[in-house]
Amino acid sequence: MLRVGIVQIDIRVGDREANRRNLEAHLERSLTPSEHPTAIVIPEIWDVGYDLERAKTVADPEGRSAAEFLGELARKYDVWFTGGSVLASSGGKFFNRAQVVNPSGELVTQYDKVHLIRLMDEHLHITPGSGLGLFDLGETKAGCVVCYDIRFCELLRTYALKGTEVLFVSAEWPLVRAAHWRALTIARAIENQMYVVHACTVGSLPMVPAVSLNYGAASILTPSDFAFSRDGVLAEGNHNQEMMVIGDLNLETIADSRYNGSVLPLRDSEHTADVASRTEVVTL
Repeated sequence: MLRVGIVQIDIRVGDREANRRNLEAHLERSLTPSEHPTAIVIPEIWDVGYDLERAKTVADPEGRSAAEFLGELARKYDVWFTGGSVLASSGGKFFNRAQVVNPSGELVTQYDKVHLIRLMDEHLHITPGSGLGLFDLGETKAGCVVCYDIRFCELLRTYALKGTEVLFVSAEWPLVRAAHWRALTIARAIENQMYVVHACTVGSLPMVPAVSLNYGAASILTPSDFAFSRDGVLAEGNHNQEMMVIGDLNLETIADSRYNGSVLPLRDSEHTADVASRTEVVTL
């Protein structure tokens, strides 16, 4: 069993200290002790928001300061932080970097957002990542991605084929595209037979027209099979409201569904790969 806590908060652009205080206040108010390992997920660029034009001024060198802060909270509350990206600088470049910190306060791994969204001018300021965000959370195989990455089914299928049982997603997603987000996250859970746990920002971001109002609605999504919720939603937050969403994940159910479920899309995808490898293109 794994407990997850999703913190959906309003990110104050460029104000690192205010965002830290807000995060800690939500943990203090809403987090309850559990006998099970606990993973906390926070939104995309939770430290300074989309302050990309001032990246040289506000970016965190190597993400070091954020990792140290999360490490302190991890030790205090005996939790993992499994995603929640920051604006990090490294070698003169900037990255949208998700961080994974264990209960001992150690930075276990980090993941640089692979797919940059032009709608937010990320491609003008951020360098894309070149690797996966895979890690072991105790006995649980887990992975993390950031926001726009969720649109790329081939990326998430790679995670699943490498054993990922729980996918953590940090995001800043606009309310105007809420239907896209729900469809994409549920699809990733169903087709890969994994839990998808996502944290979104709330509030407004007037300097970025595409995200003038954020979606929120942090969710824990499941494969849609008999062993899970009928609608594939284990828990869900409110739209555009600061809050914390907590739920318990049964990992044995995921393992069983991958072998004994009513449908087996992950296992049966081996046939897809075989067919694709033998497909010939005929030029007319």
